[in-house]
Amino acid sequence: MPHQHFLIHKPYGYLSQFVGEAKKKKLGEFHDFPAGIMAIGRLDEDSEGLLLLTTDGRMSELVRSCHFEKEYYCQVDGLITDAAIAQLQAGVEIGIHGVKYQTTPCAAHRLDPAPTFAPRTRKIRDDRHGPTSWVSITLTEGKFRQIRKMTAAVGFPTLRLMRVRVGGIWLGDLAPGAVIEVEGFGVE
Repeated sequence: MPHQHFLIHKPYGYLSQFVGEAKKKKLGEFHDFPAGIMAIGRLDEDSEGLLLLTTDGRMSELVRSCHFEKEYYCQVDGLITDAAIAQLQAGVEIGIHGVKYQTTPCAAHRLDPAPTFAPRTRKIRDDRHGPTSWVSITLTEGKFRQIRKMTAAVGFPTLRLMRVRVGGIWLGDLAPGAVIEVEGFGVE
């Protein structure tokens, strides 16, 4: 039987998995996926956006080994400064499971105007708590909650995190929870 590949717009509040804790929301709620489906990489429960799925373990390993760029749009607390963006670009020290880690240099820039995404199922916060801004961060690595730790390290905690691109594959206007079957991910 041929392998199948999918793109999904993972909504806020869902795990990037198909089995696990009974009380948690999982990706299988959005589509009747084939047996053996797996996520290539992960987005934490609080993050949203593009997730690649496949039934082919070799394809999963190939995509991960290519170190595809992953681009994220982050809504941060406050008006992010040029100095903070420069720090993100140069790499910052974060903690990963209690160990200090220096992130590799990355691409980062302010997004102005702010991107327009569908409203999140849970409100982020009230305007009375001050301004927010958006920044694009593009990585080739992927440590545990890395983007959130990076923006916090430069003084601008992440309020909303959306993965918009993996390699040459874009989220585009795919609606939250929408699934598209694709021929592959361009790495065959």
